[in-house]
Amino acid sequence: MPLIQVSIAAGRDEDQLRSLVTELTDATVRAIGSRRDAVMVIVTQVEGTHWATGGTTLADKKATREATDGGDGDPGDGRPLVL
Repeated sequence: MPLIQVSIAAGRDEDQLRSLVTELTDATVRAIGSRRDAVMVIVTQVEGTHWATGGTTLADKKATREATDGGDGDPGDGRPLVL
């Protein structure tokens, strides 16, 4: 019985989470031939103040980005904002 645990930055909506769970389940079924109903997925959304890379929290990185991109959260280069 496969168990997939995913930690992601908080802020995804229900549709995004549902899509993530579906895609992970589908990939597991394809990759190892598991029964769909046997695949378990746990998604933990972590607040940006509780997740850090390189010694800086995601919240601080987001604040820095917003301060340098006009404050609207858009990096301004056509790429989506990803935490």
